[in-house]
Order: sequence, then structure tokens, then C-alpha cells
Amino acid sequence: MSLSAARPLITVYDEKNTSAGTTVCLPAVFRAPVRPDIVSRIHNDVAKNKRQPYAVNVDVGHQTSAESWGTGRAMARIPRVKGGGTQRSGQGAYGNMCRGGRMFAPTKTWRRWHRKVNTNQKRYAICSAIAATGVPALVMAKGHQIQGIPEVPLVVADKVQSFSKTKEAVVFLRKNKAWADVAKVYATRRMRAGKGKLRNRRHVQKLGPLVIYDQDQGLTKAFRNIPGVDTIQVDNLNLLKLAPGGHVGRFCIWTEAAFKKLDGLYGTWRKASTAKPGWNLPQPKMANTDLSVLLKSEAIRKVMRAPVKKIVHAVPRTNPLKTSARCSS
Repeated sequence: MSLSAARPLITVYDEKNTSAGTTVCLPAVFRAPVRPDIVSRIHNDVAKNKRQPYAVNVDVGHQTSAESWGTGRAMARIPRVKGGGTQRSGQGAYGNMCRGGRMFAPTKTWRRWHRKVNTNQKRYAICSAIAATGVPALVMAKGHQIQGIPEVPLVVADKVQSFSKTKEAVVFLRKNKAWADVAKVYATRRMRAGKGKLRNRRHVQKLGPLVIYDQDQGLTKAFRNIPGVDTIQVDNLNLLKLAPGGHVGRFCIWTEAAFKKLDGLYGTWRKASTAKPGWNLPQPKMANTDLSVLLKSEAIRKVMRAPVKKIVHAVPRTNPLKTSARCSS
């Protein structure tokens, strides 16, 4: 956990990047254990739930009359097209190794496309993803340009929720030094490798900041035309947005109202969540991860045995009938 995550108060900044004069307590979810393994696995399953079925036509490769010639002609027993007087007659058919044949194991629409995901595991993954957004090292490791922003997590005044013009949103991002992350998105826009170019997915680009709000008073329309910037309502936080690609540490900009709702949504260990019945934050495996402090603590040293400092050398046993030194003695 970083120093910023350990600090109890977070400064609220206005749209001009100056302190609004108020502070908010850091929600307990930012102290939840960061588990990239759980986030990656849950993201992998949840991402499958948007897939649409696809399959090849059931008749493809079999729309011809073909029959094997059998054995005795020194030719493969693959079915061959009937008839004569054309180049096609006698050619192999049906098989996946044949020209014009079907594929091996033709795809079917009844494949298991979607995955059921345990609700508690989904919530655990979201808590981990939120906690990772408050660690500057993880946010920078994901590639976000946050060198200029005043604080992580970045909390801004609720006036941002009333923005309705893209011009206002751009000025806000520039003032708060978050535009460097959007400039990175512009710089990384490039042509997609592969067949996706032909399927309305010509370009790829990195992702920028995620703006998390409480009340949409025009904010989504203001930010939706800025490349790489996503918006999401705090009650509907989504792992696909918080940890795209299954990698924790997305750069998030919180409005003050959304930031204050996190304790009620996810609990505080002392008090369970009010929005999710029976749910509280996951407990970390270790309360203190500083191993050197643990080993030096008096409580642990008191129950440990004293170190054995006496060195005992083992005396090798030798056969006196075979060892000349033993025989002489």
C-alpha cells in the first residue's frame, strides 16, 4: 500500500486545479488487498459475456455429389466428385484437406459462449481494482501519464458533473494536468494488425482516464467525444472499465459525491455494505506485510526459541581395518 493510500484525508480540487477548501476521508475500499490474479481471472470470464454466436453454414463443403473410388487404384480413399467432361470431376471433396471442402470440426452456434461468475468473486475483483487505482506506482506501471496531477486518487468538485460541452471538459483536463494521458491516446492511435481492419475495427489506441460520477447532469455528453476517456456511474462500477485487459491500475478521476458513496457501497470492515446485502470488504491475508518489522517485534520474539549457537561437528565413522590412520592409532 502506498503512502497516499495510507493517508486518511484526500484534498478535493475544483475545475481550475486549485484546492476547493474541503477534504474527504479515504474510503476503506482503497485499503482492500490488491489481487491481480483474481482480477485477471474474473475479467477473463466477464469479458466473454458480450460475445455473439457465430458459425459456418452447415452445408458448406458438402454441396456436391462425391463418392470414394475405393481401394485398388493407388489413390487416396477421399470422396471424389462424380461425372466427367470437367476439371472438377475426380477431384477430392468434403474433407478439410480438400480444395472446396469443409473445415475441420465446423463451428456451431451452440458453443458455450458465456460464463457464470460468482458474485462474491466479482465484488472482490472490483474492490481490488479500485484499491489499485489509488497506488501511483501501479497506475504509472499501466502506462498512464500522471506525473503532473496533484494527488492520487484525484477527487474533483461536483461542479464537473454539470459540464455539458466538450470544450469545458478539455479545459478541465488541461487545468488538472490530466491531458497528458489523453495526448498519449492520440499518439498511440494506429492501424490494427489482422483481419479486424476489414470488420469495422480499423484502428486501435490506448485508454485514457476514467471519470467516475454520481449524478449525470451532462457530464457523459461532455466527455464522450474525447478519445480514450470513459465515464461510469459509481453505483455501476464495471471491472471491464476499472481494469481493462485484466490489468489493475487505471487512472481514475472521481467526483466528490461519487467518492463519498464508496464506503456505503463496499463497506468499511467495521460496517457492512448498505447497498450490497451481506457484503463487506475482503480481509487481507496479512495485516502487516513488512516482514522485517514482524521478525523484530517483541510479541513474536517472545515465543521463539533462542538461537542455537553451539557448533557440533560430526565425527565420521571409519572402518579401522580399511583405514591406515585408524590402524596406526
